[in-house]
Formats: sequence, C-alpha cells, structure tokens
Amino acid sequence: MRPPSHAPSRVPSPIPAPPADRWRPHPGSAWQWQLSGKVDTRVDVPVYDIDGFENDAATVARLHAAGRKVICYVNAGAWEEYRSDRTAFPAALLGLGNGWNGERWLDIRRRDLLRPLMARRFDMCRAKGFDAVEPDLMDAYTNRSGFPLTAADQLAYNRMLAGLAHERGMAVGLKNDLEQIPELVGDFDFAVNEECAQYDECDELTPFITAGKAVFHAEYSVPTADFCPTTRRLRLSSVYKHLNLDAWRQSC
Repeated sequence: MRPPSHAPSRVPSPIPAPPADRWRPHPGSAWQWQLSGKVDTRVDVPVYDIDGFENDAATVARLHAAGRKVICYVNAGAWEEYRSDRTAFPAALLGLGNGWNGERWLDIRRRDLLRPLMARRFDMCRAKGFDAVEPDLMDAYTNRSGFPLTAADQLAYNRMLAGLAHERGMAVGLKNDLEQIPELVGDFDFAVNEECAQYDECDELTPFITAGKAVFHAEYSVPTADFCPTTRRLRLSSVYKHLNLDAWRQSC
C-alpha cells in the first residue's frame, strides 16, 4: 500500500557494482516504514523502508550516515499511472484496477515483458544505494486481476523478483502472500506484512523467524496493546501506522 505521488525520480550514474555479500536483517530489528511525505530521518531505528522513486541517493546516504539500512519500495504487481516509467508498460500487461487510484494489476504470467521492466526498477534502487527491495503486490493470484492467474504463476514471478534483487547484491522481502511462505521462505531475505494481527494470521509468518529472517509488520486499525504481546512473542518487528504510511508510528 502506498499513496500516489508525482515527484520525479533522478537516478545517479554510473550504477555501482553490487556488494560482495548482501544485507540479511535479523528477527526483532526495529523499523520505520514511510511511503508518503518528506522522509523523517530522525527516527531512531536501524531499518528504514521508503519509496524508491520518490527518494534520491542523497536521502539514502543520509540514512546510511546515521547507521541505517534502507529498503527500496517499488510496486511489482500493478501498473501506476503516476510513475515516471509508466509508458514503458505495454497495454497488454494491464488488467483491472486494484482499488488504488491510477493503478491496474499486471499480468504476471508475462515474465518475458515484466523482467526487463522490473530489472530497471531494481537498477534504480541499487543506483541510489539501497540495501534491499520491497516489491509490493506479490499476491495478485488471490485477487480479481482480470487475468486467470494461478499460484504457480505467482511463485514463478516472485522467484523472478528475488533473483533480480540478488543479482544486484540487494536483499529482498516477500510482501504478504502468506499462503506461499513455505515455498518462498528460502528465496527471500525477510518478509513485510500488513495486518496479520487484524486477520489472526501472524503465526503464518513464523517460517521466516525460524530461518533467522526478519518480519517487518504493520497494523493500521488494531491498537498496539492488542497486538504487541503476540508479535513480541513471535519476534516480529511490529509498528502501528497510519494507512497513508506517513512518518507517524507507534512501536511495540
């Protein structure tokens, strides 16, 4: 989830070589998730997750200078009319609206077309110095997308995204897609989850914790007093956020 934005994206050149070993966040790592507004770099946490298009290399560098690791949010499951690369997506890839203004589901079966498009987005993240990628909307097969997507289509697409990130030396997170965690936990370095407490699903994220991988979790309507005892026990990195994902946060 993210609010629309129209700020231009500037990518520095040349793209640096990937690091020898990628970052691997551990369970319990505190985080800040901010996808709208000017990023508040003062939150005292070791991990930030911010929009890859709307933030420049200087913002990432400031966070690094403060000792933070930085995750690059990009939408991998839907076309967005407000992104600078919107015209690169062929019309045949665009399905039904996904409930967010200006967004339409992508036909993830067409990995031949989507792979170069997502590779360029991940190159942008790497060029700006991000440590990891959070691809959003990784469970299209469970939604009314306009395409006859299957669980096998989703597995193949999600694994493609993980490979693209790893080829560039970046960690990558599995966003939601709880049903496929057993198949995908080995391909991803961490998980990002929305509202597992509201829907009583947090136990389904334990394969990541068992594997020594962080689960970055957010709730929007369940107060911290109701979900923190459970998520602390499960060792999730939990925050309570506004739905527009501005700078405000409450942590467990």
